[in-house]
Amino acid sequence: MAKKNIPLQPENFELETNTVWAFPDRGKWATHDAKYRGNWSPYIPRNVILRYSHEGEIVLDPFVGGGTTAVEAKLTQRNFIGYDINPAATELSRKKCNFQFTTEAFSAIDVADARNLPLADSSVDLICTHPPYADIIHYSEDIAGDLSLLPMKEFLHEMGKVAKEFYRVLKKDKFCAVLMGDTRKKGMVQPLAFETMRLFELAGFKTKEIIIKEQHNCKATGYWKTNSIKYNFLLLAHEHLFVFKK
Repeated sequence: MAKKNIPLQPENFELETNTVWAFPDRGKWATHDAKYRGNWSPYIPRNVILRYSHEGEIVLDPFVGGGTTAVEAKLTQRNFIGYDINPAATELSRKKCNFQFTTEAFSAIDVADARNLPLADSSVDLICTHPPYADIIHYSEDIAGDLSLLPMKEFLHEMGKVAKEFYRVLKKDKFCAVLMGDTRKKGMVQPLAFETMRLFELAGFKTKEIIIKEQHNCKATGYWKTNSIKYNFLLLAHEHLFVFKK
């Protein structure tokens, strides 16, 4: 349920117009909060949904997580289909969508694997999603098929299957937006984001936009700041939002 005195819509919202996005105030309208670890700012799916879809169309998020995309689809009068391999995530997402809002759009959220979606070919109008970044954050302890439990090499192998499945269910000439970050191993950057981009291109997608999304929740003080200087590495303070076209 949406809390009292919290607006249903963001105030003074404007669409982003360049390829660097920064949201110091991550957004707290409707039922949004930052409690689900690693969830993205609602400003991201709102921008994607408004720019790349129309009212009444079907938005899909196969890594529904804490339900941010689901809520934004409802608030922008889009139909929504969400899946997650973790039942706890789907339950939370359904709760997040449980607020009064005048719309004829539907929200359907269930448990499924992003590599094997229970959807027909060319059946959705937009994919807007925030997958795990390999095993940086574990979203379950032992759920079979949970990609957040896989190290980078194995994760990318499975993301190749995800990319093919996304291509299958998306309608021709429609868009797919994926947020992905990089990681660091033994002091060296592991370009997880661009490796993922390449997999989507190999699946048949064309890359329309590469957006740099600044991170504002990075701990740049204390332990990490000291180590950054001591061991001579820069703190990763951005993610990549790729917009692909089928």
